[in-house]
Amino acid sequence: MRSDISPDHILQIGMGFWPSKTLLSAVELGLFTELGGGSRSAAQLEQALGLHSRATYDFLDALVSIGLLDREGDGAEGRYSNTLATAAFLDRQSPTYLGGILEMANARLFRFWADLTTALQTGRPQNEIKKSGRSMFDALYDDPARLEQFMDAMSGVSMGNFEAFARSFDFSSYHSLADIGGATGQLSCFVAASHPHMRCASYDLPVVQPIAERRIRAAGLGDRVSAGSIDFFDDDFPAADVITMGMILHDWNLDAKKMLIGKAYRALPVGGAFVAIENIIDDERRHNSFGLLMSLNMLIEFGEAFDFTGADFRRWCLDAGFSRCEILPLGGPASAAIAYK
Repeated sequence: MRSDISPDHILQIGMGFWPSKTLLSAVELGLFTELGGGSRSAAQLEQALGLHSRATYDFLDALVSIGLLDREGDGAEGRYSNTLATAAFLDRQSPTYLGGILEMANARLFRFWADLTTALQTGRPQNEIKKSGRSMFDALYDDPARLEQFMDAMSGVSMGNFEAFARSFDFSSYHSLADIGGATGQLSCFVAASHPHMRCASYDLPVVQPIAERRIRAAGLGDRVSAGSIDFFDDDFPAADVITMGMILHDWNLDAKKMLIGKAYRALPVGGAFVAIENIIDDERRHNSFGLLMSLNMLIEFGEAFDFTGADFRRWCLDAGFSRCEILPLGGPASAAIAYK
């Protein structure tokens, strides 16, 4: 074998479910929240989390070794604590908690991804629909507690993207925004908080509206942000200067994507903007690994649904009548794909 090549990269990826599941179990157990009150010994954590003594040190020290915990001292004298990142993003008491998406990954996606090979060979979803015959969204909307968990998961993972968009997009010539599929109203709240001249409205299915209204009140933005109901397949979009869809377009097949883009075009005034915030895949399909893997996740969840490149978005929007398009990077794998009427 050549001496200048190594199997390390292959093995790290192939066995990547080891550190992944270790992190997901730590989130499920509330380890990082337990450490929010300060450092703890292994014995204290074992008792607090209900760990078996055989597992305690391997579990905690594995998290140290992969950079998700800090430790001072060794053995029984060692004290474990959060890193700066886990304190900010994985302590449930933190305002920047994004562990909701990891909770959902642990409860649902981890097991569904075991059937990726089947999805690749059949093109069919591998989620709850295989057993119940009902789609993920149908099951969610019938279970208020699970729906709220899903909304929290989406809010956590979208927070940074929405904040970046609210800071980066030039709203100076606009006055109104309608967020279609707005869930908790998070995007509308970020835009209204950053731009006092903007009036924003978040639209989702009727079962979601009370959740959004509660979150908007909690943000103290009820005077400039409202929540409404819409079935974006059956209803026309409300008129607004800016129409946004955050992590919505990738949920659907090509015909549905084009239909939604067409509805946005018709609802906008001349000069208005349609914005899709997604993990936009680079046009060469070589670099945005997260976006490409997210597209595989859409295969597992919905079958025909897929993520897309900036060139795809541009082509669809120009076909719908938009005059020009641009891609606004938001940090990490996410971007805002913007079409101007």
